[in-house]
Amino acid sequence: MKQLIEFIPIALFGGVYFWTRDIFAATFFLMGGICLQLTFEYWTTRKVSRQTQIIFWSAILLGGATVIFRNEEFLFWKPTIVNWIFSLALLGFHFFSKENLLRRMLGSKIQLPEHVWINLSLGWAMGFFLAGLLNLIVAFQFSLDFWVSYKLFGGLGLTLFYFVVMAVYLARGGYLNQPKPVTEETTNR
Repeated sequence: MKQLIEFIPIALFGGVYFWTRDIFAATFFLMGGICLQLTFEYWTTRKVSRQTQIIFWSAILLGGATVIFRNEEFLFWKPTIVNWIFSLALLGFHFFSKENLLRRMLGSKIQLPEHVWINLSLGWAMGFFLAGLLNLIVAFQFSLDFWVSYKLFGGLGLTLFYFVVMAVYLARGGYLNQPKPVTEETTNR
């Protein structure tokens, strides 16, 4: 459900852009959609995640600059800045903390050995960095229509690709197998 809510601002942005061909109107709807996303998250959980806060503030600041200065280049930087912040957070926790950020976020849902958490963390950090770099290449080397299409479909596709790679890595390592529950039959052997 949260992933669907997170996609709504991007869908609004793309829909408004392709309906009006007005990047500034689309940016305005993107900012409004992110405000709704933040409100919904707070309303349902009584808190707002750091991830949502980063996305919210980058959209408001860079989207606002785009609308005020009538320059879409501010908006071009938003996905890159968000991705690079996530990459730096993962790397920062890895190199400067005794805690693994992914394990902190997902450790209650899946149990993995330390080296697997490290590999996943470094892999996602690299993925976020590359996504930010790819966004800049698309934004500054292709048309505005192409960049908006990339924002709408490419970013989602890239994220799904990362999840597939992660799932294959975990499956091949046997880390997705659930441990068998301890029963009388297994303890009497």
